[in-house]
Amino acid sequence: MKKVKLIEVRSELGAGTRGASMGIDALRVAGWDKGSDYFRRFNSVSVPDLNYTLFDKDLFPNAHHIDSILAVHKNVANTVEQTIAMDMFPLVLSGDHSNAHGTIAGIKAAYPDKTLGVIWIDAHADIHSPYTSPSGNVHGMPVAAALNIDNLERQINDPAPETIFFWNSLKKLGIDGPKLEPKHLVYIVVRDTEEPEDYLLAKHGIRNFTYAELNERGVAQIVADALELLQDCDIIYVSFDVDSLDSKFSKGTGTPVEVGLTVEQAKELNYLLLQDPRIVCYEMTEINPTLDTENTMAENAFDILEAATEAILHRESKSTAIY
Repeated sequence: MKKVKLIEVRSELGAGTRGASMGIDALRVAGWDKGSDYFRRFNSVSVPDLNYTLFDKDLFPNAHHIDSILAVHKNVANTVEQTIAMDMFPLVLSGDHSNAHGTIAGIKAAYPDKTLGVIWIDAHADIHSPYTSPSGNVHGMPVAAALNIDNLERQINDPAPETIFFWNSLKKLGIDGPKLEPKHLVYIVVRDTEEPEDYLLAKHGIRNFTYAELNERGVAQIVADALELLQDCDIIYVSFDVDSLDSKFSKGTGTPVEVGLTVEQAKELNYLLLQDPRIVCYEMTEINPTLDTENTMAENAFDILEAATEAILHRESKSTAIY
């Protein structure tokens, strides 16, 4: 049976709002407050974050801090790859969502010949590139990096050669070329997108299960449909951004959006998804306690994290034979 290994990535270099680097420690506080031994039960490793470079002059207006982000993602990818090589389940707790690209790179490095599916639970599509991003925040770009997509058809920026060099280097992490195909990407409750992103979703027919659908058909059916769409995938990665929650539950995140998941729905969604034996990695991201009062977001997120972890352990105990 695989053991869960916590990979802590405090980098918030990709976010536009400061404070997500403290999200992991806020989760720890939430665990203590609930009397849980969660963070004693699992081994954890902390990936160097380079957040000190936030104080340096930013030379990359179309992809802020992308030079430091590349260095962080290399470390994330190596750590995820090594964890899988040690036959452990990487459970990644990260500052901002740009780090998920490093996670995906690590998964592909560990499984270069396997077809990867990605379930992205988020208010945002995160499928911008330095050519299309209105903000230049790299946490809006990890999906495009994994897909190896620039979206030049919707170009609004003219990034400097240095930016393009680092962007192309980022896209090559793990394996050279796409780590993921658009047909193997499923969004759940994405509801805050820009036109260049809408263009890509339409062009590639990328499925987004809306919150209205989830409410109407129920969490279990959405999970079944999402996994069915990925039936051709050998392995699956689930990425959970806490801003997928409705903003009334999620003041403690950099980009809260209304009309999203309740905490109970998120617990059920993660628990049911993680029953699938193909899932090889899980990530939770974008908790920002500096935007919060009384650590509410981290406490809600901790409940979701416990449900997700329980599902992984339950599945592992049932399906040792599969591995």
